[in-house]
Amino acid sequence: MRHLVSVLVENKFGVLARISTLFAARGLNINSLSVNETEDPTISQMTIVVNGEISILEQITKQLNKLVDVIKVINFKDTGYIEKELALIKINTPKSSRAELIKLASIFKGRIIDMTLDSITVEIAAEQEKINSFIKMVLPYGIKEIFSIGIIALNKNTSLKQRI
Repeated sequence: MRHLVSVLVENKFGVLARISTLFAARGLNINSLSVNETEDPTISQMTIVVNGEISILEQITKQLNKLVDVIKVINFKDTGYIEKELALIKINTPKSSRAELIKLASIFKGRIIDMTLDSITVEIAAEQEKINSFIKMVLPYGIKEIFSIGIIALNKNTSLKQRI
């Protein structure tokens, strides 16, 4: 089962290593991890996506809450949230297919960020399923390269002060 977890932490050296070690020690592979400072530069938010049993995730949540540098752990399944992923996709584009690919990118609300004689690079910020659908649509053209930053998420109804 897929789980999306937000961890508010003190913005200090070594925190990421300690947290990722907890997941590894319990046999959970982190599928996606995104970390950035919040509006308060002393606090960072980690968005972690894992697949696994809820019982193991509950154990990890309890252990995370015991770490000194952890401020709060939020399992997004319990809240309303917004999630996005950013992907850059470089696609083969012979001249004859260029217009089709530009139109397809537009339909998926993608943005052309680079174009060469033989490729187009599209930037898409969307839910993971939408990005996967776009990739399936452009697969016949030939994908040269894909890079994704992973999932980021925010609670719909709270601010940082309310989450702390």
